[in-house]
Amino acid sequence: MPKRIVILGAGESGAGAAVLAKKEGFDVFVSDMSIIKDQYKELLDSKGIQWEEGQHTEELILNADEIIKSPGIPNEAPLIQKLIEKGTPIISEIEFAGRYTNAKMICITGSNGKTTTTSLIYHIFKSAGLNVGLAGNIGQSLALQVAECNYDYYIIELSSFQLDNMYQFRANIAILMNITPDHLDRYDHNMQNYIDSKFRITQNQTDEDAFIFWNDDPIIQEQLKKHGIHAHLYPFSIEKEEGVKAYVDKDKVVFSEPIAFNMEQEELALTGTHNLYNSMAAGISANLAGIKKEYIRAALSDFKEVEHRLEKVARVRGVDFINDSKATNVNSCWYALESMKTKVVLILGGKDKGNDYTEIEQLVKDKVSALVFLGLDNSKLHDFFDGKVEKIVDVTSMKDCVEQAYNLAKKGETVLLSPCCASFDLFKSYEDRGRQFKECVNNL
Repeated sequence: MPKRIVILGAGESGAGAAVLAKKEGFDVFVSDMSIIKDQYKELLDSKGIQWEEGQHTEELILNADEIIKSPGIPNEAPLIQKLIEKGTPIISEIEFAGRYTNAKMICITGSNGKTTTTSLIYHIFKSAGLNVGLAGNIGQSLALQVAECNYDYYIIELSSFQLDNMYQFRANIAILMNITPDHLDRYDHNMQNYIDSKFRITQNQTDEDAFIFWNDDPIIQEQLKKHGIHAHLYPFSIEKEEGVKAYVDKDKVVFSEPIAFNMEQEELALTGTHNLYNSMAAGISANLAGIKKEYIRAALSDFKEVEHRLEKVARVRGVDFINDSKATNVNSCWYALESMKTKVVLILGGKDKGNDYTEIEQLVKDKVSALVFLGLDNSKLHDFFDGKVEKIVDVTSMKDCVEQAYNLAKKGETVLLSPCCASFDLFKSYEDRGRQFKECVNNL
């Protein structure tokens, strides 16, 4: 009898895992509590994989030898608790896919900057002509690519949820951008649990591997000794400090190892302090992979911005509109506000993940002329911001939101959608929220 693998969740990662499991000869079953998208049903059907939607039939699941769980399903879910009690191994799609490829893994995590850094690294590798796949939180599922492609490198964006169910998987290059409070609702509101989750990216690394991280992050510095890292350390910082492998010196970005080179800071395609860090992390990883400095310089200077990340939408009668819908935590919003050169009408709101708005309080006082709260329940935002900004408006649709923000903005100001919150109260996803924002702005 072939080993039985049950996959919970039939989104991008679940469908991809099912295809790989089938290819490797397992008895495969896919179960999703929601309705499965047509594209994934067609993929599963084309491979002869059994699936169910709108329910979890326990007798078809509890007999699994191993479970591959969607990162979105929390451990508290009753079915997961039953599987844990039975001792059934529960792994992530990334863990599963890693068993069937010898490709080099470049893995990126952090509370902020993951998507931009991942996209930037992929752009450098691709521009240099390497045989490379993009996976994890962006791109196609890693498992599907392992099943159907034959890449030499994978650039993988990893959330803390994906890291939680990784055990043997090894990152050849691990990148940790920063750690700030996020998703604490999934970690018993215990920051250490979230930190430990992020540091899982370094587990299984050997002295042949590299760990790239932001040197000035106090949490990372404090945790380095605790986590006993075996990889070579490649810290980056704005300042030139002992041991730092990338830094800024007289408007030049300097990379010191393994091949020393530098480039003018103004040549970087991405602006703002946070993007300087993203460019440094990407440059170090490409340098470690042996990509020539000419290719790294060129790719860092011609990269196109990521959608929903400080994305310039339009200028309407002197008012700039910026889509930062991917800012689903307070620290992301801090970076966005910090990079603004004008007064801002700031759009906040959505599903709160246990946010502490103190981090952006001073920036809001200094830079924000008006606030628009876009959400079903804005009480926590009112509790914190009432009295700190003169004009505050509540809305429950994107059309009203954009119209109100436009009316509040003076010529020369910026309307910034950087919500600090998840999108699930009014939108399908942060992408849906960002696209609706852009559509409404373009209809002004």
